[in-house]
Amino acid sequence: MCCPVRLVAVWGLAAGLLAPGAVRAAPAPAGNTDLAARVVVLANASDPDSVDLARYYAGRRGVPAANLIALPMSADETIGWPEFIATIYQPLQDALLARGWLDGFATTLTDGIGRKRHGIFSHRISYLVVCRGVPLRVRHEERFLTDTARRAAHPLFRTNAGAVDSELTLLARGTYDINGWVPNPLFRAPPPGPPGFQPVVKVTRLDGPTAADARALVDDALAAERSGLLGRYYIDLRGPHPDGERWLRAAADQLAALGFDGDMNAAGGTAPAGARFDAPVWYFGWYEADLGGPMARPGFRFPPGAIALHIHSYSARTLRSATAGWCGPLVARGVTATFGNVFEPTLELSIEPQILVRELAAGRNLGDAAYCAEPALSWQTIIIGDPLYRPLAVAPDQQMARMDALPPALAPYAVLRQAGMLEQAGDASEARQMLAKALARRPGLVLALALASRLEGAGDRPGAVRALTAVDPAEGASADESQLAREAARRLAAWGAARPALAFYRAALGTDLLGQPWRKAVLREAIDAAHAAGERGQAAAWERELAAASTP
Repeated sequence: MCCPVRLVAVWGLAAGLLAPGAVRAAPAPAGNTDLAARVVVLANASDPDSVDLARYYAGRRGVPAANLIALPMSADETIGWPEFIATIYQPLQDALLARGWLDGFATTLTDGIGRKRHGIFSHRISYLVVCRGVPLRVRHEERFLTDTARRAAHPLFRTNAGAVDSELTLLARGTYDINGWVPNPLFRAPPPGPPGFQPVVKVTRLDGPTAADARALVDDALAAERSGLLGRYYIDLRGPHPDGERWLRAAADQLAALGFDGDMNAAGGTAPAGARFDAPVWYFGWYEADLGGPMARPGFRFPPGAIALHIHSYSARTLRSATAGWCGPLVARGVTATFGNVFEPTLELSIEPQILVRELAAGRNLGDAAYCAEPALSWQTIIIGDPLYRPLAVAPDQQMARMDALPPALAPYAVLRQAGMLEQAGDASEARQMLAKALARRPGLVLALALASRLEGAGDRPGAVRALTAVDPAEGASADESQLAREAARRLAAWGAARPALAFYRAALGTDLLGQPWRKAVLREAIDAAHAAGERGQAAAWERELAAASTP
């Protein structure tokens, strides 16, 4: 714990923070240049990694060095209200007022928890970016609970515990009541005017289990803005409340309307570890306490730009763990933007994923879209990622025009999305033709499965079989390819093509990366296909392996 201070440590801001050899600014996407000039970055002056991250972000995004503020503060993720006011809230507000980021006048009067009663009229901050090292949560303190709060109808609202970031959203509001929550005026609202006319300081966080994880949030956002999002969506639909399911189903419909290919798990819980989960550039789900399913596979990584949200009460109770909760583990596995709760928010006061997708689809950046989807301030939610990140800045036709510049492993997903857009426009036949041409140029299971599914749906089963058998399955190259090989084998077997299905089952069984339960399930399917194909020797070999695997 550090001592209460009122002095802002600027750490060589304008002159030395971006010295020769520092990272040069990447070209800003259209519309972000002016916003970057008005980003304020907050770091923990007692943590060199925090200050380094602030410098790095400023350099990459073209944020002026004078916009960085470093304050000495605790290294703990959870702090009390007096420490929060003395080391973060008040010195930050003082600095913002002194530098003209907040418009108003200073006073020396204080309220009951030590905040100065400054007269603040407006602000000109586009976003406040909080860097790893700044505390995460403010714990509940009974002594600050008012009589009104004690009589709150819902017991979960009888608290002043909250997220540091969410409390900082009200820096321009003055001395608000810290108990319970404050309605967000930006929630479900149309795009607001300039920041000076907004009552909210939009706060996001660059944080994760390691300093490298936090830095990757910046790099992956920039990479995704260059290529556009490349991948599929996956949604775990079933949870304990119909409202959450309604949100998630609406998000799936919106992503499909944007052309994205994907799967929705309606069986309940997180999808099993062996489920198809290649290139998950969108993931939404609930309601497990800790990261699981395919995301827990050894070596699993999200593609650059991925956006993920798992609705759970304590999904961001810590960001220092790569296994506990959801936010820390998701960032550790390469997610570019995620959202979580530091304490219990109630479902109704959680970020709504369908609003988030709608606003991103409209071209808004992460900072604006998230605050349109966030109902409550001075509450429990945090937003992790670069607020300037615009995941849908590149249209599908632009991706297709740049195919040779796209990462080879992800390029097929640009074709999938373009096919999805054609289908949304009613051009299903043209979508199939485009997929067939792309598959001929770049044979692979991602495109083969997509084409085969559409051909079978159009009544051309022989064509669907030809689409799959045109691909030479690669044995055991990765967990994703093994799962795709299994999917191809299952379809071929179901369509009466048992013999070609065997090659895909052999490829699927070429890895142990998906776990023993998955392998046993594949063996049972493969045995049936081998018998159907008259391959008794192969069936017997797989039966022996299954028996050995099933023996304690």
